[in-house]
Amino acid sequence: MSHTTLNWERTLADAGLRVTRQRELVLDSLCAAGGHTPIGEIYLRAQKVDPKLDLSTVYRSLHVFVHLGIVVPAPGQDGELHYEIRHSEPHHHLICRKCGVETSISGELVLSMADAIMSKYGFALESDHLILNGTCANCQARNDAELGQSPGRDNPGSPSQ
Repeated sequence: MSHTTLNWERTLADAGLRVTRQRELVLDSLCAAGGHTPIGEIYLRAQKVDPKLDLSTVYRSLHVFVHLGIVVPAPGQDGELHYEIRHSEPHHHLICRKCGVETSISGELVLSMADAIMSKYGFALESDHLILNGTCANCQARNDAELGQSPGRDNPGSPSQ
């Protein structure tokens, strides 16, 4: 997703905020990263373009973008917040804790999960950006091979159980 497909300038103006070169640079740097990105990486990318850019400017810009719904924060595996440009449609991920691979998952699957949560708990899920952490199939297979096990056999936590 790119911020060029959003009308972020209008969103800032409607909120009474200025469109600045620094804010645009922060969004450019976030888009160049191509996904969930920690603030340090956004800052380093932006500093390559403008070495005078201060880390506090990046923090403030991201805070504004999150508040206005332009950017979505999500907790990363490293405990830091990671940022991503908001998608126009609900956008959900599976993230492997071992290798970090991200896999997008179907909005329909999440909707059926939300329906099940509502039926069982009476809780209305209001997330259009859900991240589920676990272990991908490749890492599970690698782990099974290292342990000398067949995938899914006598392996607690295997998806086939």
